[in-house]
Amino acid sequence: MASPSLKSPAARTLVLDVANSSGLEDWSPDLQKTKVYERILLDLILGELSAGARLDEQSLAARYDTGLAGVRDALGRLALEGLVVRRARSGTTVAPLDLVELRQGYEARVLIEPHCASLAAKNASKAEAQAMYDVFADGEAAARTCDLPALVAMDLRFHAAVARASGNLALARILIPLQHKAARFWVFSFNGATEQELLEEIEEHRQVARVIGGRDPDASRQAMLKILNVQPEAQTRPHVGAA
Repeated sequence: MASPSLKSPAARTLVLDVANSSGLEDWSPDLQKTKVYERILLDLILGELSAGARLDEQSLAARYDTGLAGVRDALGRLALEGLVVRRARSGTTVAPLDLVELRQGYEARVLIEPHCASLAAKNASKAEAQAMYDVFADGEAAARTCDLPALVAMDLRFHAAVARASGNLALARILIPLQHKAARFWVFSFNGATEQELLEEIEEHRQVARVIGGRDPDASRQAMLKILNVQPEAQTRPHVGAA
């Protein structure tokens, strides 16, 4: 299988609107601070900004060709999500990869995310359900080339869309940062995944969109549980959307 590309232009485009999908309406996708946040977020998840690395605001501003204000806003939000650590006099560093925190976050997602899928089946518009499905429009091409940034971006957008479509922004604000944290770990599962396994992952996500669009709350809940690898019949290997 081809080696994952960490510089995919498609991923940089796909990841847009993840911030706004959290229900934080002041983070419009058109705002520069949102774009900076999303670019830093994807680099954190992909490990291009590695755990424990010190983040210098001026260096980041140069890296992302933006102003210091946008970088500071982005780091402030990432600190609230627990993805970076900010300390007085010692600066900002990338948060460590904490397995205990991962396990606890996964337990929280298992409780919250299937419920959000069930709520989305009741509240999502047809356009919202179709948008969830369309997130993976280029999924086959990404799976064929093992385009890691594109696959990560698709997954982030999908789970954010489900959370927002639940109609409960309080749950969305809790769930999406948990998804972001989990993504820092499950990117490693791509390295051993075959093209067929990735295609199966994509199909499972599309199935969630289908049953949400079909207004079936129980089927939506069960389909999301399968993505999270909870159902007994689900495979035991890590899923794209699971911790």
